[in-house]
Amino acid sequence: MNSALGRLLVPLVVAAITTTGAGLAAAAPDQRVQVQSATGTEGLDPPLALAYTLAERRAHAEGVPLSITSGYRTPEQQELLWQDGLATHGSPGEARRWVLPPAESTHVSGRAVDVGPQVGAQWLETHGNRWGLCRTFSNEWWHFELTTVPGTPCPPMVPDASLR
Repeated sequence: MNSALGRLLVPLVVAAITTTGAGLAAAAPDQRVQVQSATGTEGLDPPLALAYTLAERRAHAEGVPLSITSGYRTPEQQELLWQDGLATHGSPGEARRWVLPPAESTHVSGRAVDVGPQVGAQWLETHGNRWGLCRTFSNEWWHFELTTVPGTPCPPMVPDASLR
């Protein structure tokens, strides 16, 4: 999802959370809602940071553990992961199933989060579309992006990152 579309979705995310019982009061259209960001959202695209923060808040209210295990990555951090993926998987084609080079990674652009533990990721897969959050790869139970309008179904997952 591009940044301009994401900014347009922020009011929808806030509206979705006010109607899904996360405890925020509805704001008049000309008011802004202040939300303290969840841990790990630093460097993320602001609409993703907000959507994840609100989803995490709801998960915790329901007693579900959920946290970001990896969010924004610098190009240098992603390059190290890419090099490790090449060493581990032996070929660029196989490595791309699990990690992408910095120029292609949605983590480097601040548009992806990896979450844990697995029970939290399962909760987010089931409920994340309330905030526009969707699991994007079949082989990565932990990887989520802001890919839909809050309250609408998630698009189908692709098998892995190499097919993006």
